[in-house]
Amino acid sequence: MATTITNTNAPQAGGILTAIGAPFRALGRGLVRMAEQNPRLKRIQALQAKSDAELAELGLKRDDIVHHVFRASYYL
Repeated sequence: MATTITNTNAPQAGGILTAIGAPFRALGRGLVRMAEQNPRLKRIQALQAKSDAELAELGLKRDDIVHHVFRASYYL
């Protein structure tokens, strides 16, 4: 059996370093939200949610989903 003890009276890390880091954390959260709202990412997620049979009906294999979604963006 494991026992965990937390010290609720421990001083919180903060001060100047927290204040300096706040804009960077906000920027990072904003970039993640922006990436998650990308229509291509949503299309990839929708295709990945399909079964292999459904993908086969669309003429796709699971390994080709990303290439299919980004085919207009790059040429390989």
